[in-house]
Amino acid sequence: MEIVPDLNPLLIVYSYHHNNTLKIARKISEILNAEIKTPLEINLDSLSDYTLIGFGSGIYSAKHHESLLSLADKLPPGENKPAFLFSTAALTGESKTRNDHRSLREKLESKGYFIIGDFSCKGFNTNSFLKYLGGMNKGRPNEQDLKDAEAFAHRMKEKVLEPATQNPRTPIE
Repeated sequence: MEIVPDLNPLLIVYSYHHNNTLKIARKISEILNAEIKTPLEINLDSLSDYTLIGFGSGIYSAKHHESLLSLADKLPPGENKPAFLFSTAALTGESKTRNDHRSLREKLESKGYFIIGDFSCKGFNTNSFLKYLGGMNKGRPNEQDLKDAEAFAHRMKEKVLEPATQNPRTPIE
């Protein structure tokens, strides 16, 4: 009989303007049964209790919110702990997501966290001059974005719970 490890996930989320990223975090949390906390609520000493950590925020000037980046600088060694990144942004795409997630990814990897996936979708944006035009991506994240976030969460769960012999610690997303 195979022993399946307990999954004890945490989502660390900064979501402000329209709570776009919080909507995605809540959907991911439904699948993973994860706690959701803000960067200010994190007790660094308790992070070792979690088996999977997701880091998410909107994208600000091509990177995650400063509160997540600052938290990443303070994190204790991850000891190859699996983690994933997620975001909402005005513009998306595989290359853009890779670039937007680079700063946080590099900080986490330098601390010993193993990034197993990335997720991004469009979010309603009224920053700067866009507020005078009614905003951009109104209605996003939408139902399809939430379904995509749900599918992503299932993949992250499977990746963490699969037997070690089938998990070469190679990113899948």
